[in-house]
Amino acid sequence: MQLVKQLACAHPSIATFRPGEPLWKIAPTHDENGAFLCDFMMLIPKLKTRATDRIEHTQKSLTTVLNRYPEVVFANLDMQLNLLWVSHRHRAGLMSEMVAAIRQRVPEAVLVAHHHTSV
Repeated sequence: MQLVKQLACAHPSIATFRPGEPLWKIAPTHDENGAFLCDFMMLIPKLKTRATDRIEHTQKSLTTVLNRYPEVVFANLDMQLNLLWVSHRHRAGLMSEMVAAIRQRVPEAVLVAHHHTSV
């Protein structure tokens, strides 16, 4: 499922989840001005095995957090892998701020990878 900031209100039902395109094909690496994007990945253990209402609550929580940040360019929640991928424009301390905000709403989320591009 994609959590794209501009489409934050569009939540497909759990029954419509299907394997998506590989992230290397769809995740942007540059913003509209050609600047490199930063990204991070968080594991949400056992998300896909939870009840539908808990999954939807987690999706809404993630969308709420990510909508606070105009720097977010792309977000993808892979239900098969229980992984959240976020690509964003660089701002000092932003990744740590977003990770903390996500963990406040989804405490079981764990940062597993990040990439910071020098600006």
